[in-house]
Amino acid sequence: MDDVVLLDAGGRAIGTAPRRSVHTRDTPLHRAFSLHLLDGAGRTLLTRRALTKTTWPGVWTNSCCGHPQPREDESGAIERRLGEELGVRVRGLRCVLPDFRYRATDASGLVENELCPVWVGRIEGEPCPDPDEVAEWAWIGWDDLVTAVRAAPVVFSPWAVLAVPAMAEAGFRGD
Repeated sequence: MDDVVLLDAGGRAIGTAPRRSVHTRDTPLHRAFSLHLLDGAGRTLLTRRALTKTTWPGVWTNSCCGHPQPREDESGAIERRLGEELGVRVRGLRCVLPDFRYRATDASGLVENELCPVWVGRIEGEPCPDPDEVAEWAWIGWDDLVTAVRAAPVVFSPWAVLAVPAMAEAGFRGD
């Protein structure tokens, strides 16, 4: 099963739909999550989306993102997707932007429309990415990431362009 949870305008669950059928030119609001993994030096793990991804192929973004399945909480969804995408685990998960929401249209016309809380946690293990999900990865200092997102937003996913400055404004400093 790979369903997403559909939401009304107030963020309340109203049903489910297969993930592959939801991301269209008229994507309904649905649940998601975004995660920034940190190492012991406070750097964040950036991933570059695989070139075969349907939306925003080849752009740099946060460490991992995905969709909680019906009856799956966000921390469980994060653990599941981390194993699938990067082959790592996380400890010390905490939500830093619980109400983050965005809507964006990529170059092909496909839309993302998500209530997407942003999480941070410490990485456990060495990334071993699934090439169907991640083209490459790199560590970057938090302040450098904030500067890069502001200076060159076209290089990053729209959710990173919105979330990273919001995290900084909320006082997150890479720790």
